Amino acid sequence: MTLRQTQEAPRAKWTDKAVYAAGAVVWRLVDGKLRILLIHRTKYRDVTLPKGKVDPGEMLAETAVREVHEETGIRVSLGVPVGVSRYVMASRKQKVVHYWAAEATEDAIRASAFVPNREIAAIEWVSLKKARTRLSYPVDLEILDFFSTLVDDGVLRTFPVIALRHAKALPRSEWNGSDASRPLTERGRNQAKSIVGPLRAFGVRKIITSDAERCVRTIAPLAKALGRKPVLTEKISQDAWEDGTDDLRAVVGRRVRAGKPALLCSHGPVLPGLLSEISLATGTIQGSYLSSASDLEPAAFSVVHLSATNPGSGIIAIETHVPKV
Repeated sequence: MTLRQTQEAPRAKWTDKAVYAAGAVVWRLVDGKLRILLIHRTKYRDVTLPKGKVDPGEMLAETAVREVHEETGIRVSLGVPVGVSRYVMASRKQKVVHYWAAEATEDAIRASAFVPNREIAAIEWVSLKKARTRLSYPVDLEILDFFSTLVDDGVLRTFPVIALRHAKALPRSEWNGSDASRPLTERGRNQAKSIVGPLRAFGVRKIITSDAERCVRTIAPLAKALGRKPVLTEKISQDAWEDGTDDLRAVVGRRVRAGKPALLCSHGPVLPGLLSEISLATGTIQGSYLSSASDLEPAAFSVVHLSATNPGSGIIAIETHVPKV
């Protein structure tokens, strides 16, 4: 399939023109057969995909996970992005909805406390074929079409390797200590807190970070929220990169072999090398998309989606997220 690259749009200047929302094509396997989750809305008497509007301060990924849980009772982690739908509402504003694929585990389904309510009358697991006849809107069918290509290509089940640039740090010119000990600014500390939700949305479990203070402090709120101890290493630090003692290949190779959701927190100059190593480890043809994915602002991150069954088949998709703080 064609590698898909997406980027979270800067929404501030468009707030008077569009309403942003996010959701997911939630799926599961039942006796080896694929089933898609549809919702029957009470007020509108329609059948659609779970989705909802972005709350103030939220990033799109965390909106998608929150809305799926609120509407269905199922907690999911996001997989590959599967498209963006756009349509005009009764208010004449454009609504822009970002969607991801998201597997519902058996544990998550059993933990669901969904009951019919004033918003959602029912939820329904159906085949892809039946979903096409059930869905009320053409824009939902377009999302389902791209989702179907993941199924056809055998890359529906994926895992992310996320490259994160540390949050805003005190400039070198304003710091008398070593570069590795430079602290985060107040803005940087706020950025570190703001990206916890979006990173959790992708199911991050393993955290590997440069041992520089600004990286360690960037991932501290996430590590606390997950109850996980991060792995500190100089192998992806800027100091090691500058003096030629880094070992990006070893760190990336281990994460690809593990096949589990992982976060790599590093520095602006190091990120192109990290993304390049991911492409090499997965046999992906390198291109300008890697430069875009590695050119990150402080606290921004790129999610690289890889096939869970065959990571060597190449990068399935890359998406970039930028904090609002």
